[in-house]
Order: sequence, then structure tokens, then C-alpha cells
Amino acid sequence: MAESPSEPRGAGSGDRGTPAADSPVEEVVAAAGAAVTTVVHDLGGFIRAQREATQVSVRQLAKRAGVSNPYLSQIERGLRKPSAEVLAQIAKGLRLSAEVLYVQAGILEDKKPSPVLDAVLTDTAISERQKQLLMEIYESFRRENASTPRAPAPEPR
Repeated sequence: MAESPSEPRGAGSGDRGTPAADSPVEEVVAAAGAAVTTVVHDLGGFIRAQREATQVSVRQLAKRAGVSNPYLSQIERGLRKPSAEVLAQIAKGLRLSAEVLYVQAGILEDKKPSPVLDAVLTDTAISERQKQLLMEIYESFRRENASTPRAPAPEPR
């Protein structure tokens, strides 16, 4: 028996297990879809902003990253969600740490904000290896200082 136009969606005999259009499940699915779309769009905007900040054209970045012009353009406009591998290639083309793009894409959790690490990660004058070494050294200093009790700072005279 087919659904009649007056029956709500999911009320037909063939759709007994299907949730109605306004069910909580569909609302959650819609919200999750919207969140993914927002992340993809924000990621694309972030990539575009980084590309423009480094004064690189879409064509140049696509060539550096080994992806096509149209594909990179679709990523920047939030129409495509790139894989982790493509993100790593784009990061390399932008001379960024892949971690930065992974965080933007929601693949990695964002760590506590650190202006020092942010500066290192976005610096285009140093290599990926140098960035990694600087971050490791900085983190080791932070761990060492966190485990060592500090004497209170002297009061100004």
C-alpha cells in the first residue's frame, strides 16, 4: 500500500521502521551534517587565508601540493573534504605543519593555545623538520618547568 499525500512521512505500511521527518534521529543527523559542512567550509577558508597570506596563487599551490586546480578550488570553497593525505600535501605546499590543517579539519584535537607554538607552526621561513624540533624543545622546557616548583617572584621595590 502506498503512502497517501495526507499521511506523514514514515507512516506508510512499507516504512514502519523509518523515523518521521521531525524525529530526534533526523535532527541529530541534520545537525551533524551541518557541523561537518561548517568544518569543511572553515577548513577551506583557512587554507585560502594561508595561501593568500603567503601570496601563492591557487595554481601554484595546486602544483606544489600535487592536486588539480579545480579540486583545490573546491576545497577552499568548502565543497570538498580532503583526505588527511591531501591535507598533508597542501600543508607542505603552504609550508605549514600538517598538524595545523588536521586540527582545522577536526582530525586532531586542538591543544591548549600557545602563541609560541602558533608562531612556530605558521612561520614560513623554517622547514617542517625545524618546526618539529622547535616544538619538541619548547614542550620539553614546559614539562621541565611544570615539574619543578618555582620560587615566588620577588616583589618590586
